Amino acid sequence: MHKCMTIAAVTAVVLACVSGTQADMVMDWVTVGDPGNAGELSGGSVPGGFGPDRICGAVEYTYNIGRHEVTNSQYAEFLNAAAASDPNGLYNTSMGSGYGGITRSGSPDSYTYSPILGRGNMPVNSVSWYDTLRFANWLHNGQPTGAQDPSTTEDGAYDMSLGSGVVRKPGAQVFLPSEDEWYKAAYYKGGSADAGYWGYPTQSDTPPTAEDLPGTDFVNGSANYDWAVGDLTYVGSYTAKPSDSAYRTFDQGGNVWEWNEAVVHGSYRGLRGGSFVYTYGSTLHAAYRSYGSYPSCEDRSIGFRVAEVPEPATITLLAFGAVGVLGRRRR
Repeated sequence: MHKCMTIAAVTAVVLACVSGTQADMVMDWVTVGDPGNAGELSGGSVPGGFGPDRICGAVEYTYNIGRHEVTNSQYAEFLNAAAASDPNGLYNTSMGSGYGGITRSGSPDSYTYSPILGRGNMPVNSVSWYDTLRFANWLHNGQPTGAQDPSTTEDGAYDMSLGSGVVRKPGAQVFLPSEDEWYKAAYYKGGSADAGYWGYPTQSDTPPTAEDLPGTDFVNGSANYDWAVGDLTYVGSYTAKPSDSAYRTFDQGGNVWEWNEAVVHGSYRGLRGGSFVYTYGSTLHAAYRSYGSYPSCEDRSIGFRVAEVPEPATITLLAFGAVGVLGRRRR
């Protein structure tokens, strides 16, 4: 193995060895450890906070979460596999223009989808909460090609026949993050089970600077909100440290609001992190607990990322590979 091989490259090799096959779509996961951490209060009772109060962020187990939001290219790949006919409306025509990033051609039963040139690596938007669960089901089921049925999008991590009452099933392998999983990945300081939380998902208690990429704020980080760019940005574009979280996730503040599993208000489902169109940096704060939106809502400012619980063997091998790389770097 080349001495300069990165941990990310080792991760890819290890995952291929664990699975024995190469999946069509490769998700870039980061591991969120420090299991058994305490949560903290989020909501309107916290100074500067907003929304219904809840203790957020406590997670008893190690899990993986997407380093980035799901992109237009990834979602188009999903559509091409499962939406030749699209009875569940996984594609929104708003994706084909404006701030969207995917075009559709053909006719029912033979639809095809393509990322718009220059927008493939931007986060997909105009997706409903139900769309995100179907994407997770498709990943859980091994990225099959076929009609939208229980073997592709309608069952797996979630039984979509339950409608608005759908919840994550025991044994789910890939899923939309719970509010606690999303919150911990964004704000927890990491390193122990009692490390505490940052106020913003850029390892800072001060808002990141709203500015053009790649950012210039090396103290509080940079992010895409308050129309800083006038559009969405490629995922992970803000590379001026510390523009990522302690677990190395990007864009959990700004770019697009991100769905989570929480039921926040009535049937409204959780949204976190603010977006490129929101003026106030407070929407990126840990205490800003949005009331969410109805699960069928599809808006230009809303996207998502996914999470998984890794197999124990994968965790062990990843740890071994990372130690090996670090050892070579020291030498």
